[in-house]
This record gives sequence, C-alpha cells and structure tokens, in this order.
Amino acid sequence: MNGTSVSGRFRIGKSFRFEAAHFLPGLSAGHQCARMHGHSYAVEFVLTADRLVPPGFVTDFGDLAPVKQLIDSALDHRVLNDVLPVAPTSENVAAWLAGWFVEHVEPPLPGRLVSVRVSETQSSWAEFVLEER
Repeated sequence: MNGTSVSGRFRIGKSFRFEAAHFLPGLSAGHQCARMHGHSYAVEFVLTADRLVPPGFVTDFGDLAPVKQLIDSALDHRVLNDVLPVAPTSENVAAWLAGWFVEHVEPPLPGRLVSVRVSETQSSWAEFVLEER
C-alpha cells in the first residue's frame, strides 16, 4: 500500500454443509419439489465489523462452533419438514438460521451477522440479508 487511508468494513464468511431431505407443501402434485427429495446443502454465514479485535479478527471462526453443533444435531440427515417451524424452502431455511444465530450465537461476538446463504445445489442459492442494525 502507498499509505493512503481508506475506510470501510470488514467481512468474514464461514461455510457449513449438511445432507437433508424435504418436500414443499402447496405445490401441484406434478411439481418435482412436491415429492420427498434430498439435497447436499451448503450454508454460509457472513459477519461484519467496523474494527478488528485482537489479534485482528472480525470474530474468531472458532466462536462459530455452535452453528456446526446446531446443523449436526438438528438438520443433518433429517427431514427438514419434521424439524423446522417453516416450510423448508432455501429462503425460509436461511431466515430461520439467521434468527437462530442472532439469538443464540451473536450476543457475545464482536462481529454482527450480515447474511445467511443457503444452497441446495451448486448452481442455486437463496440469501437472507439482515437489515442494518
């Protein structure tokens, strides 16, 4: 760098994977997603901070371990319709995970959750973006 000062925010992301089945109620009988089927899900949590905490973190990735614990115990190799309080679309799963994170993981962290992205396939995703807090 040439010594020029810039302003901005820091962001980090942490990805998790799980396998699960679901079906989407309310679709026509011929719609493929109306039938039970499975996905290899990828979930990414993005956090932000204006300043870094020592030794230079937005948040220590190790502090996100409760997310893996939730995914492993509640979502992995489950039928999402049976374990979630919402219809298990990628959009709803992302919003549900964001709400869970803000309530259960975020309070002691220096970083704040920006978004949660859920992918059912390598070529499609849904993202829940939290409003500026």
